[in-house]
Amino acid sequence: MTCCREMEGKRAHDPTGSTVWVSGPIIVGAGPSGLAVAACLKAKGIPSLVIERSHCIASLWQLKSYDRLRLHLPKSFCELPLMPFPAEFPTYPTKEQFVSHLQSYAANFKIQPVFGEAVVNAEYDIRGFWRVRTEGMGKRREYVSRWVVAATGENAEEVVPDIAGMTTEFKGTAVHTSKYRSGEVYNGKKVLVVGCGNSGMEVCLDLCNNGARPGIVVRDAVHILPREMLGQSTFGLSMWLLKWLPVQIVDRLLLFFARLMLGNTARLGLRRPKLGPLELKGMSGKTPVLDVGTLAKIKSGDIKVFPAVKRFTAEGAEFVDGRSEDFDALILATGYRSNVPSWLKEKDLFSEKDGLPRRPFPNGWKGERGLYAVGFTKKGLLGASIDASRIAQDIELCWKSKVQAMNNIL
Repeated sequence: MTCCREMEGKRAHDPTGSTVWVSGPIIVGAGPSGLAVAACLKAKGIPSLVIERSHCIASLWQLKSYDRLRLHLPKSFCELPLMPFPAEFPTYPTKEQFVSHLQSYAANFKIQPVFGEAVVNAEYDIRGFWRVRTEGMGKRREYVSRWVVAATGENAEEVVPDIAGMTTEFKGTAVHTSKYRSGEVYNGKKVLVVGCGNSGMEVCLDLCNNGARPGIVVRDAVHILPREMLGQSTFGLSMWLLKWLPVQIVDRLLLFFARLMLGNTARLGLRRPKLGPLELKGMSGKTPVLDVGTLAKIKSGDIKVFPAVKRFTAEGAEFVDGRSEDFDALILATGYRSNVPSWLKEKDLFSEKDGLPRRPFPNGWKGERGLYAVGFTKKGLLGASIDASRIAQDIELCWKSKVQAMNNIL
């Protein structure tokens, strides 16, 4: 293991810009998922190299999230392996608290990512090694290892829809939620938010609280649930009920209580899908909206609900139901997607269509020839933590023999 530690110390500081041999796994992405794998490996005495294209860990949280963001689920369901949240943190930690915890997590396990290098290509060679090529800061580099962990996650790239007139006609400002920080700059303005997931709903609420006049586009059916039911989190209650009841029965119970607490959302333009929220989540990955106050603003008329946009005009938008409305600004809460197909030259583990593992959770974490995936479960931080532990355990099984073979080659 002395040789491994020596390699770990020098592998990220190669001054030549040429090939760098990595004794342990290469982890692509320094978000929560990548950090979790690195921590689990470290706890087993296995070094790793984390490569991150941005200049910081958890770049999605630090660079692309709005100020009022909190964890949507209780902290007990969002803990990374081996290090719980501080007891003094609230049930739903703030963005700042979560980022601070991740920084402490990285420091605790001595995880030091290589920042500012974007992976442009990763492929398996005929000698039995993964070759990972990066670009950044005017340099190109190649890292070589027996193992590669794709940890870039489901939210690597913004999804920007192609709606008629959006870029050619509309004269107002238009940004993706990755560029949105606070509603303060929209005070007094009419703003259309496209997308009705948790982010879209929460951005609308933030706009309202900062004196804007928002509208929200609800194109498809959506499940809206109270964040808490019967004195506990809706998610926690769901997980407990699923231990005893089939998912369809749990869905009926959730919708019964949601109707009692929220009323008939269809009257507000928020029709529900035919499948229940948990069954739909399991089949498609579509997450129900956990209401934190937006629905009350919709009921009061402070937030207007619109159907799909037909086209954008110079002053606003035309909708598929024939209505037209003027807007000063547009915010796209249209989500993110995986970018794995753009850099990973492998077609078995990941789908080229959506960049997600072909096999659903819990079977999508392991590929062939030392390839792994973490952060693609559509089950949030809990799913990532489960997969991170499995990956570390699997690598541990072959660590000694593989390292010895690698040392013999070197």
